Amino acid sequence: MSIDGNAQRWLIRGATLPDGTGTDIRLDGGRIAELGTGLSQSGAIVIDADGLIALPGLVDLHAHLREPGYEHSETVLSGSRAAARGGFTSVFAMANTLPAQDTAGVVEQVLALGESAGYVDVQPIGAVTVGLAGKQLAELGAMASSRARVRVFSDDGFCVSDPLLMRRALEYVKAFDGVIAQHSQEPRLTEKAQMNEGALSGELGLVGWPAVAEESIIARDVLLAEHVGSRLHVCHVSTAGSVDVIRWAKARGINVTAEVTPHHLLLTEDLVRGYDARFKVNPPLRSREDVEALRAGLADGTIDIVATDHAPHPVESKDCEWDAAANGMIGLESALSVVHAAVVATGLLGWADIERVLSRTPARIGRVTGQGNPIAVGSPAELTLYDPRATRVFGRADLAGTSTNSPYLSMTLPGEVRATFHRGYATVLDGSVRSNLEIAGHASGVVTHG
Repeated sequence: MSIDGNAQRWLIRGATLPDGTGTDIRLDGGRIAELGTGLSQSGAIVIDADGLIALPGLVDLHAHLREPGYEHSETVLSGSRAAARGGFTSVFAMANTLPAQDTAGVVEQVLALGESAGYVDVQPIGAVTVGLAGKQLAELGAMASSRARVRVFSDDGFCVSDPLLMRRALEYVKAFDGVIAQHSQEPRLTEKAQMNEGALSGELGLVGWPAVAEESIIARDVLLAEHVGSRLHVCHVSTAGSVDVIRWAKARGINVTAEVTPHHLLLTEDLVRGYDARFKVNPPLRSREDVEALRAGLADGTIDIVATDHAPHPVESKDCEWDAAANGMIGLESALSVVHAAVVATGLLGWADIERVLSRTPARIGRVTGQGNPIAVGSPAELTLYDPRATRVFGRADLAGTSTNSPYLSMTLPGEVRATFHRGYATVLDGSVRSNLEIAGHASGVVTHG
């Protein structure tokens, strides 16, 4: 059957909810209209979802969409397509653009670009400091009160290493229930660092990146957050020691949340042996012991969410000597499969947990409405249909963005996103992103042609 991607009425037949319940799901007018078995298909396009898991649309609290300024790596449009292919319906765009997202004008520009693309909700993250330079606070209040309603602020890519500046930022965002998302990296301890510090870095002759460079900043910041009574979010936790510090802080009642990336849940420093720069990332891939600690921390709730840290780069920034290569890897299209492999297939988490760490909790941390809601009658039609039975060799055909610096190319991964619905419209069908952009017009209420 040919499926009309512009139809607003859908009947998803025989899907499995995260709690294991089987149900039909009827979508109408951008909302979930009905749940149950044997629902009428009158006037609806039918999708056979037998064996598919229906998840609320995924929410990524940490992605780099590069626009404005670095469109040769990614654009908001191409990054939105990549997100939809991965089952995401909302993406938070990091501030390290050119110009940086440090004013109301720039965050509103990024918001508008996301609205024009229409594949996902694009929520700009505001810079903590002007130009991400770590010298003076950016226009936090103006960004918060702008049309973009920024609530997450980060200099990601750079650490807010000045403790007084970090304290002032934490104090400032309390006024509008904002959160500082810290890139925990003590700069003096990581000068010229290339990979995880340990026996392997010595063997390969690469400058080591010590775990304490991350852990010391987290320890400082949770104490600052406690002192001022503000919200702190820790980006891309990568070491066992960091998990211990965050666990201690939560036990103390400090208002801290934390994320782990899919690649830190699956990949280890051993991949650096081949000097393939696809595996060069900040923070670096760590030891097997760190990976196990991260998985355990996610399972016991110490780590709150999974976020991709999707970081596209042009070919020349990765196809070069290790020392000269850029840090970062793309991850939107592969995230759900990698998390499936790391913590579902290993029995640490179930699909209800995946709903929590990849949808509900990131939406709550970012204070967005219309995303992260349970699959229930009346909820916005933000849905992902995922086939857990599939197995695929991940390749370039699975990528929908501009860049191809994925660490998973040629790896065998479980599962595949079969469909994504955003505001009741299908952005992905039969595993493919829609090739036209009419969805953008429908999402904004304007029909476009051609």
